[in-house]
Amino acid sequence: MLKITDFSKTYKGGKKAVSHLNLEILPGDIYGFIGHNGAGKTTTIKAAVGILDFEEGEILIDGHSIEKEPLLCKSMLAYIPDNPDLYEHLTGIQYLNFIADIFRLDSGVRTERIREYAEQFGITDSLGDLISSYSHGMKQKLAIISALIHKPKLLVLDEPFVGLDPSASVVLKQNMHELCKEGSAIFFSTHVLDVAEKLCNKIAIIKNGELVVSGETSELTHGKSLEEVFMEVVKGD
Repeated sequence: MLKITDFSKTYKGGKKAVSHLNLEILPGDIYGFIGHNGAGKTTTIKAAVGILDFEEGEILIDGHSIEKEPLLCKSMLAYIPDNPDLYEHLTGIQYLNFIADIFRLDSGVRTERIREYAEQFGITDSLGDLISSYSHGMKQKLAIISALIHKPKLLVLDEPFVGLDPSASVVLKQNMHELCKEGSAIFFSTHVLDVAEKLCNKIAIIKNGELVVSGETSELTHGKSLEEVFMEVVKGD
């Protein structure tokens, strides 16, 4: 569903943020992307969803190039950054209908999905309020609903659990599993290693822009905790 081949990104000034990265996320995968601050996670994610240009390598979404066919690729995916920017002059329901319009969801489908997700995340009573009045956690929930509303083939998230209360975190995990059961794939970065270990069937660890290890979570840990494995990688063992 997402194939990253020999991807490199160099910023102005010559700083190489990511070097020759290769990853493949298959349908049904919940793939965790782990690394220290500045390791290259967000750079990779932004390139994968078509926000960031790159000079080297290839990124395919369901077999289509994000560079050559950006609109087609973006129609199949959803992306939630670590700090979502929403249109705060809109109400919650106006924003969700705007997103539904973009993905051309018919009225019956969008109404049912908005109702279902709003109830799950506990924001039904706030949909008529301006987004500017929402707390950070409420904005995060709205962003998640907007990403789920069109049932993307690929869901990409950057630190999705930051700002969520425990109940919303559980609901998000449940929806991630449900989406993958339907044949979608999920690729997300997180610093919460306990969550990644329990939630992800596959893990990749990046260090200083280079992929260090990747594969099935159970094979990478070998009876250790993911935290132990990560610290070994960080220390260079």
